[in-house]
Amino acid sequence: MQEIDRQLRRRRTGVRPRSASPDDSFSGAPGSGMPGPRVAGTSSPEERRREGGFTLLELIIVVAVIGILATIALPRMIDTPRRASEATLKMNLRTMRDAIDQHYADKGHYPASLEALVDEGYLREVPLDPVTKSQETWIPVYEEVDYEDQPAETDLPEGGQPGIWDVKSGAEGVSLDGEPYSEW
Repeated sequence: MQEIDRQLRRRRTGVRPRSASPDDSFSGAPGSGMPGPRVAGTSSPEERRREGGFTLLELIIVVAVIGILATIALPRMIDTPRRASEATLKMNLRTMRDAIDQHYADKGHYPASLEALVDEGYLREVPLDPVTKSQETWIPVYEEVDYEDQPAETDLPEGGQPGIWDVKSGAEGVSLDGEPYSEW
């Protein structure tokens, strides 16, 4: 009786024995409505459909969808390192310009060089230009001084030379937005 209950439970849950064994005590009587033990090699089309893997058509559709998604994502992934270096360049320019403005607000004149900003503690170091990978390619923009006006002592740094009031990147080329790096 326990064997019959176990076999019925397997049939309801979809778990079937791999093959009928000779020691199976249950065999459904014809006309009783109870199926007999499963015989190896015989299965209905429904059972075969459930047991099978993926069809060729399903695999082709999955590969096509993956290909379409890759085609959409690839151009964005290719430009990611360049976008990152451009964002770093903008941030480095903003940092140096803020330091120049702070120097002017504190001292009353612009710094003579970018190294002066480091020496006076406004920057820890001159940042790296991420496009050229160098600290030496920054292009300082000096203030315009009208020497006929005889500026006051506090308007010029030591030595009477005009100071740096802006800085630009020395990188050649054009950004992803179409703007030259030298205009940033």
